[in-house]
Amino acid sequence: MPTWLMVSPGNPALSAALLVVTLILVLYGARAPAHRGILGVARAVNQGCKRIAVALRGVQGRLSERTREVLLSEGLEDTERQIEQEFRRISDAVDRDLGAYPVLHRKLADQVARIDEDYQKVTDTPPAPESWTRTLEASGELVRQAGDQSAAAKAVGALRSAIQEAHEEAMESYRDTSRQRHELLARMVPAWRSMSSTLDRVERSVAGIFERARHLDELMDRYREIAKEANMAERKLASSTLTQFVTASLVLVVASLGGFINFQLIALPMSEMVGATSRLGSMQTSDVAALVIILIEITMGLFLMESLRITRLFPVIGRLDARTRRQMAWATFSILLILAGIESSLAYMRDMLAADRAALTQQLAGSTVTRPEFMWIPAVGQMVMGFILPFALTFVAIPLESFIHSGRIVLG
Repeated sequence: MPTWLMVSPGNPALSAALLVVTLILVLYGARAPAHRGILGVARAVNQGCKRIAVALRGVQGRLSERTREVLLSEGLEDTERQIEQEFRRISDAVDRDLGAYPVLHRKLADQVARIDEDYQKVTDTPPAPESWTRTLEASGELVRQAGDQSAAAKAVGALRSAIQEAHEEAMESYRDTSRQRHELLARMVPAWRSMSSTLDRVERSVAGIFERARHLDELMDRYREIAKEANMAERKLASSTLTQFVTASLVLVVASLGGFINFQLIALPMSEMVGATSRLGSMQTSDVAALVIILIEITMGLFLMESLRITRLFPVIGRLDARTRRQMAWATFSILLILAGIESSLAYMRDMLAADRAALTQQLAGSTVTRPEFMWIPAVGQMVMGFILPFALTFVAIPLESFIHSGRIVLG
């Protein structure tokens, strides 16, 4: 115990007892002010917590309302994009399938006219066999009545022979006409088949347009539900957004693994280009350079997707005219192609460096340096991977856009 607290310097126990008694008396006398002070502090803390809770509830309400607005806005934008695509597809289908309908109509009219003409030609006009038969019977009866030697009989016989020949000629002409008629009918078959094929094609085209129109009606109904801020539409959008968020997250994880493999392919040869001992902070300069190349590839892929209007992260690119966007797409694709060629060469250089290091290790160990027989196979594989991975990373823009839009809603 400090000496200044001791009432009796020679008796510490007595000093401690007196000090405790004094402290108890002081605290007993100060209990009411202490209670008031504690209650005041507690009330102040309580009021502060209540105000913070009210503020947080307000922020939560505004954030929920904002999230709901963003959700409905995203749903409307997505539905508008689908409706626009359906209108474009219907327009293309009409231009492709029904744009040539006047030609088809003229073709059908020509075929109908030709079929009608051929049909008029195949009108059946057979001879009257009963008249020929009665005439021949009457002539035979006259010959029998006149006798075989009389002049009348001879005249009637000659007439009968002439009538018989005329009858046979008429029948032969009828057979020729029937044969020509059948040839005309056979010639009409391809025209009928062509007409049937043309009508089937028109029917398929119209059926396809009807199907797209039905899908367009469904999209319009969905658009009206979202515009009316229906609860069912909001729940569907929330569920769809959560699914998109999870799917985009998984795809981005896979893309990150692909980027890591790409990084490993070019990090070692980059150390030979920029120096293995050079450092940028805590990282080697070669690693930073390899990472920058990969990020540039992803950026070029993002701009390429924006130029093709597959993604819409940058509205200013989407508002460019078609010619400028086409030029931008070719420029970004050219840069990607050059970077892919550079990565392919770096991957081949990596295989050479790995082989040189293995040979150096064998020499230092005192063993004979041996070259693998088929060492070109992994070299070619690495070159192909180095060329393909930059283009594969191009498609990261699609799940990235979905992740950003859905993450804003899911994460609040």
